[in-house]
Amino acid sequence: MSIFGRGNPYDSLSRSRKTNSSIRGLILLAVFLALAGGAHVSSMAPIQDGRAEVVEYRVEAGSKVVNRMLGDDLRFPKGSIVGALVRGDEVIVPRGGDTFLPGDRVIAFVLSEVIEELNDFEGSGTQLVTIYVPADRQVSDVAAHITQEHSEASNIKSKQTRTNVQDALTSIKDRLKYYDTFPPENGMVLFSGAVNSGGGQTEMITRVLEKPPQPVESFRYHCDSDFLTEPLEQMLADQGLYGLVVLDRREANVGWLRGKRVEPVKSASSLVPGKQRKGGQSAQRFARLRLEAIDNFYQEVAEMANDLFVPERHDLEGVLVGGPSPTKDEFLDGDYLHHELQDQVLGKFDVSYTDESGLYDLVDAAEEALADAEVMKDKSQMEEFFKQLHDGGLATYGFEATRKNLVMGSVDRLLISEDVRQDVVSYDCGSTEEYEVIDRRHSTPEHDCEDGSQAEVIEREDVIEHLIAIAEQRGTEPKFISTDFEKGDQLYDAFGGLAGILRYETGV
Repeated sequence: MSIFGRGNPYDSLSRSRKTNSSIRGLILLAVFLALAGGAHVSSMAPIQDGRAEVVEYRVEAGSKVVNRMLGDDLRFPKGSIVGALVRGDEVIVPRGGDTFLPGDRVIAFVLSEVIEELNDFEGSGTQLVTIYVPADRQVSDVAAHITQEHSEASNIKSKQTRTNVQDALTSIKDRLKYYDTFPPENGMVLFSGAVNSGGGQTEMITRVLEKPPQPVESFRYHCDSDFLTEPLEQMLADQGLYGLVVLDRREANVGWLRGKRVEPVKSASSLVPGKQRKGGQSAQRFARLRLEAIDNFYQEVAEMANDLFVPERHDLEGVLVGGPSPTKDEFLDGDYLHHELQDQVLGKFDVSYTDESGLYDLVDAAEEALADAEVMKDKSQMEEFFKQLHDGGLATYGFEATRKNLVMGSVDRLLISEDVRQDVVSYDCGSTEEYEVIDRRHSTPEHDCEDGSQAEVIEREDVIEHLIAIAEQRGTEPKFISTDFEKGDQLYDAFGGLAGILRYETGV
């Protein structure tokens, strides 16, 4: 895996302030570099200050992703979005069903880096424009809205703010000319404005983010001293997949919880009669018929859930069941669900409504259980790490020791703190390479080799990407650990945010 950023021979070209800055440009640049080793690109995003925003993954013959589909959980770094597959001379715009083959070059960009860059920008006033565009919003409607905002901006009293806002709107409108009737899949987000560049100067920048990791829910226009990135940050929150079931004896709904988004999928209505029997029926016969109808309805609900959840059971984080008592209790106690789903039920929750709105109520009711489930997975990893550290000998930590163990192939799981923001510099020391981990905000330092000679810089890249590249070659599974609990915080503070659980002892 290589990162187009520091150490990239095209970095100086990508820093040009005259280049257009868009995610489309990032992907175009990556594809052209992969195919031609450098080519003129009319729309190209700067990799500002060496930020590692574009990533190339090379699929090796022994890689775990060979013959796997893009839609599978392939454990790309959190927030990375695949923009293209390069297969020989062919450039493929990937879909979920595309399969990886040996020799493929996977071009991606890291959304978290883009968000961090946007959050660093500041405007002198309310002059930074953000527009969220859903996939079903016509581009012509967006252009018309921008024209109206441009006209209304003429009423801004400050000449500088008025000019900056109108220039930002004009820049965004110019970008829209690249699109047809509708935006790309999942919509897009546009950012433009005059940002502070130091010394009382400003610089006009524009960013276009296509195909965010989750659909843009609704059109939103925002003008402030900062860009609006919170919706994108929510898309990067823990993206767990959960199955949802709500039911009573009248109706049922099943669906998904993907990250923070609820997706209703299927519904059913029951034929269970009320508690009052019709005339001429004995109470005993009526009760029997009613129980049969309830059983049949539970089977129908379970069949809906099984058909939806079982194919995804290996990616499923858990199943939530809601409804009034005793319905949900009868449903779960009766083992109607597929046995593998039954084992994944995180809990049952009281929910008043069982229509589509009940799915949202279920997620609200299960909020604590969902949070505990996410943290518990991280806690389990860290508890095993500390156990091995103190008693078992199957633990490593720190960049140097962890990297050596990775190269040896002895690391089973690579533990990475989600708060790590560092680069690693590779130095040429004659017959060996030496490494130094530095804060990504700092310039590349000079380095003396162990023999006292002056080292030459080979490459500077994100430390996480550097280690994950080795992990992929050795069949090691990366695990990103939150700092929202004590041992996760200790991984970051005491061990530099990098550690591993070993397959066997190495003495390193």
